[in-house]
Amino acid sequence: MRFCSSCGAPVRIQRPPGDDRDRHVCTVCGTVHYHNPKLVVGALCTWEDRILLCRRAIDPRAGFWTVPAGYLEFGETAEEGAVREAWEEARARIEIEGLLAVYSVPRIGQVQLLYRARLLAPEVAPGPESLEVRLLPWSEIPWDELAFTTVRWLLERALALRDHPGPLVTVFNPVPSPPRTEA
Repeated sequence: MRFCSSCGAPVRIQRPPGDDRDRHVCTVCGTVHYHNPKLVVGALCTWEDRILLCRRAIDPRAGFWTVPAGYLEFGETAEEGAVREAWEEARARIEIEGLLAVYSVPRIGQVQLLYRARLLAPEVAPGPESLEVRLLPWSEIPWDELAFTTVRWLLERALALRDHPGPLVTVFNPVPSPPRTEA
């Protein structure tokens, strides 16, 4: 970061008073610019005993397999984001069953919230970020072609817990999101 997003002046790296690390600070208005991890949300979606996988059409790791996942948007809950990502990447309609895994990946500045979900119908199709989508039995998961380590971890955890009934973690949202309006 070279310039302040508030006033456009140059920024410098310094430790603000009372802080425990260096930050980008505006040389004119004093705005402290924090760089925080991104939240990634996604879902391991099933239909009967098959898993929904998407072959990525975009980098990083284009051509490799993943579960539908992506960055959480402002104004949506993590669950809403996972539902949206399933639709965007696989045209999948899903119902969230519970939180399956939380992975902190500080090397790339991400925290991943990954849910177990049930497909409402088996009809799926590639969205703009997917080359293809498939409903695969556990025995046909392309383990050597998975896009990310966290996808492997998620699939291994889901396989170990696949006969566990009900939610895995209770998710509590005290304030429902307001309805979204299209401009």
